[in-house]
Amino acid sequence: MLSKIFIRNFALIDSLEISLSEGLQVITGETGAGKSIILGALRLIMGERADIRSMSETEEKSIVEAEFSISDNLQPFFQENDLDFEPQTIIRRELLPSGKSRAFVNDIPVTLDILKQLSGKLVDIHSQFETSDLFKEEYQFRIIDGLSENRLLTNGYQKDFSEAKLLERRLTEMKSQLERSNKESDYQSFILSELQDANLDETDLEDLQQKISTQENAEAISENLAQIFARFDAEEIGILDAMLDSKNRLSKVAGLSHEFSELLTRFDENFVELKDILFELQNKAEQIDINQELYEELSGRINKINLLFLKHNVNTIPELIGIRDELNTEQSNFADLENSIITTEKMLSNLYQRMSQQTTVLTKNRQVAADIFQEKMEALLSKLGLEKARIRVQLSPADSFNSFGKDKIEILFQANSGFPLKNIQHAVSGGERSRVMLAIKKIMAENSELPTLILDEIDTGVSGKIAEETGNVMREMAGDMQLVVITHLAQVAAKGDAHYKVIKTEVAGKTQTQIIHLDQNQKLQEIAQLLSGSRITQAALQQAAELMK
Repeated sequence: MLSKIFIRNFALIDSLEISLSEGLQVITGETGAGKSIILGALRLIMGERADIRSMSETEEKSIVEAEFSISDNLQPFFQENDLDFEPQTIIRRELLPSGKSRAFVNDIPVTLDILKQLSGKLVDIHSQFETSDLFKEEYQFRIIDGLSENRLLTNGYQKDFSEAKLLERRLTEMKSQLERSNKESDYQSFILSELQDANLDETDLEDLQQKISTQENAEAISENLAQIFARFDAEEIGILDAMLDSKNRLSKVAGLSHEFSELLTRFDENFVELKDILFELQNKAEQIDINQELYEELSGRINKINLLFLKHNVNTIPELIGIRDELNTEQSNFADLENSIITTEKMLSNLYQRMSQQTTVLTKNRQVAADIFQEKMEALLSKLGLEKARIRVQLSPADSFNSFGKDKIEILFQANSGFPLKNIQHAVSGGERSRVMLAIKKIMAENSELPTLILDEIDTGVSGKIAEETGNVMREMAGDMQLVVITHLAQVAAKGDAHYKVIKTEVAGKTQTQIIHLDQNQKLQEIAQLLSGSRITQAALQQAAELMK
């Protein structure tokens, strides 16, 4: 339950602290005293958006703290989110002068998402302006599923439904990708085939160019080499013979004088090197073969590579290899994509089958719960002065799975006899709306694990006997949970286990909102004032005392 509220520097509140207890907690106060300010501060604890304009002093931070007595069944939530579990848990929201806000659970910083999840398990705030929730399909399913104890089944189904929607989106994307790939597949296959046929891994472009150059200039090369050989091998005047003769003569000179020995060695080495060069030249010359067929083959290969360079706007063999490998990967991915589509379709089929089984049970449970809801609602509405009211829950099959199962829901209502039932949004009047909502909240409280419910002037528009019955209903609700009620009705206020009054005072020339806990005598005076206005009469005091019995 909500055990304590602390607010500082928020709107008209300089500093406020209130301790709450179990049962029916009543808050009253004149219009404009600041009851809505306290609720606005509590909505920050619920994770709602903070506004710097709410700060009283813009140079200081605003603080809102709520202390809750919580049960052990929330320990898993604390463990999942790395929070310290405390039986007395404090949720704090700070609004900084910069406009930024921070949230804490037991002094551990948390995101607004975690804050919303946790506070949603602890407290619900409902004001007279939020009765439009009743007209929403999601809220109507919450009512019926709460009665049917479908909570665990609904959670399991919604998890599967979310997974199915994710798989459906993924399947759609993959099929679109496959369609695009199919359109490009033929052209890509052709390009890949071209690159594969080019034998790029076995191609040395420089070597290829040299071989072509050799073939193109084979005659000139052969002619020049022949002249070289002729010059070296000519009888009597050949270079080799002349060098051999020179070597022999230098050998004789070195035998006569050792200072020529080194020069002889060098001459001999160069003579050997020259003969070796000549030998290699002869080998090369023998290999030169003017082969038109080979030349055409080599030219064809280099022309093909040059065309590939031009087509792919690259300049090197490694770049072509990179393009080829990328296309090859895409082709492999294309096959993988087809397999992924088949696998995803099987997963979806299994998921749909399980969801179908879940929705069958959900629908059956809802049909039973709808009858229970109708019976309880009509009994409560009769107590609240709508004796002729009829209410029905109409369930019909949906065309496809939705986030609630495979049902559509419509609540029909009619307050007067002799008239047909209509959709509740169009059938319920302003005066009936608050009573219908109170009856629904009463039914939901009986089946909810929510420890605290705050009702903000939900009893607006009722008086007399109906007001008395409204108080009785709220008193019953407080037997199952902590119920905090903001009211202007004396009949409701008299039923409270604890009574608090919001007042507006002036401190040092500054208007401030404060809240005080009323003792029994103060409570009597406040209820009498609610009955008679600013001038409290003896009759009002007597009636207040009677209501408090």
